[in-house]
Amino acid sequence: MAVLSCAFRSEVLELSSSFTAILPEGTAARGLLYLLHGLSDDDTMWLRHTAIERYAAARGLAVVMPQVHRSYYTDEAHGGAYWSFLTTELPAMVQRMFQVPVARDRTFVAGLSMGGYGAMKWALRHPERFAAAASLSGALGLAARTVPGAGRLESGLWDRIFDSQSIVGGEDDVVHLLHTRSTGATLPALRVCCGTEDALYDENRVFVTAARERNLPIDVDFGPGAHTWDYWDRRIGDVISWLPVPA
Repeated sequence: MAVLSCAFRSEVLELSSSFTAILPEGTAARGLLYLLHGLSDDDTMWLRHTAIERYAAARGLAVVMPQVHRSYYTDEAHGGAYWSFLTTELPAMVQRMFQVPVARDRTFVAGLSMGGYGAMKWALRHPERFAAAASLSGALGLAARTVPGAGRLESGLWDRIFDSQSIVGGEDDVVHLLHTRSTGATLPALRVCCGTEDALYDENRVFVTAARERNLPIDVDFGPGAHTWDYWDRRIGDVISWLPVPA
């Protein structure tokens, strides 16, 4: 596998940005996985803390890991347009630079913590783009932490990203997105993983319950584990084995 670190100017963000990519060598990629980082991480962390290169090689996957800082993969009210960067500018750039699959049945998204939230938001807002999406210890109850008085989202982030407004019931609320999606075949396969010792476990259970109330198929992996790289390394290997990568 080839590992590339790409630095470039983002026209959407109006600043220099980066992404890390893992690409098969000597053969075409069988699929493309967008792999999203957590709140305190950057685009290198998956490569530094897990065996993602080995897991991707086993399935013939190209992996793209973008840098979005502490944006919650959102067009910030007082900052950068990170949702537009992720969903529009980045895929176009990746397709111009590399020979990677573009078909829905070969495109996937996953992430941890903040990135788990970003992965589910992207998959549910644009289900036509992905065959499968997975969240590892995802911040899937983010919307509840933007309710005034909840006191569970850092005030600086709340103001910069959401203008200190509640996002409950909107397009940035992934539980709400579940309730607005039909059970049609266009939905990607969904998988939620979270350790039972993780502070985000209860909100992951709420997300799974919401999916089941809508009769949306969802693969669930709850078991021992905390908000740690040891847990995420094991789970991302499981997720990559689970992805429906065509032969």
